[in-house]
Amino acid sequence: MARTPGSRTAGGPPRRSEGDGERSERPARERRPRGRDRDAESAAEGEFVEKLVSINRVAKVVKGGRRFGFAALVVVGDRKGRVGHGSGKAREVPEAIRKATEQARRALVRIPLREGRTLHHDIVGHFGAGRVVLRTAKPGTGIIAGGPMRAIFEALGVQDVVAKSVGTSNPHNMIKATFSALTHSVSPRAVAQRRGKKVSEILGRSAAAAAEARE
Repeated sequence: MARTPGSRTAGGPPRRSEGDGERSERPARERRPRGRDRDAESAAEGEFVEKLVSINRVAKVVKGGRRFGFAALVVVGDRKGRVGHGSGKAREVPEAIRKATEQARRALVRIPLREGRTLHHDIVGHFGAGRVVLRTAKPGTGIIAGGPMRAIFEALGVQDVVAKSVGTSNPHNMIKATFSALTHSVSPRAVAQRRGKKVSEILGRSAAAAAEARE
């Protein structure tokens, strides 16, 4: 009687066929990071930081009823002076967040920071019914801001700032008012170049030396 490759022989273990050996040598699948592991990995690689500011359920009235979806508001930054915001709508939450993140990455703006930790000067921003006041702060102050503005400063890389919203509490208007203020922030070097002067002529020699050392 002929023995098959995988048959059991009398008095011994079953023989292993060539196909069984090939299956045993296959490498195990690598575990893909997800959730907090993925966020830690992206932060370690120096990629952009994503902050979900708000998510709202929206409805579209159509013939026969209403269709429900979700609207997401996201802030993206590299914690080194670049930040952007975006909004997206979709039938599912993950898709809405993805659309908002892509829009935020396309709308990145660079904001000058003093010593890489705070703003150069106090600013007031307006957008619609939103009005925000941003003030520079000393080292160790931290981020004194609430809601959407805190997400912007954390993504931007600001460490010390005092901010107050004195207008509407709508997150969309608050974020746009904050970006309106940040885009009007200028550094002493930019002002000197625009006016055709030296930094020392604008701030004074001692202040200019300190400003150049900070930058």
